[in-house]
Amino acid sequence: MTRFLMAAIILAAAAIYSIAQANAAAQCAPRSDVVKALGDKFHESVAGRGLINPNVVLEIFVSDQGSWTVLASDTKGQSCILSVGEGWDSPTIAAAMPGA
Repeated sequence: MTRFLMAAIILAAAAIYSIAQANAAAQCAPRSDVVKALGDKFHESVAGRGLINPNVVLEIFVSDQGSWTVLASDTKGQSCILSVGEGWDSPTIAAAMPGA
């Protein structure tokens, strides 16, 4: 079930990322600038990350207050905010590694 859930999340993120690329010019910036802004303005830090494909990393940033941001970053250092929200709940999820 965990593998299915992770696969579903990755596929959804890839679809969102494709849509976001077309619509998110104002939501994209150098990764260092985005990460700094998330920390300074929202007190968010990275809670987890995974690969969408060999060229794109998906990261989830969360704050102690429950705000969250999903960020996709490419190998050139460009990041796009895919989604934001409130009420993050973080149960421990163990990722299944290939071959494990």
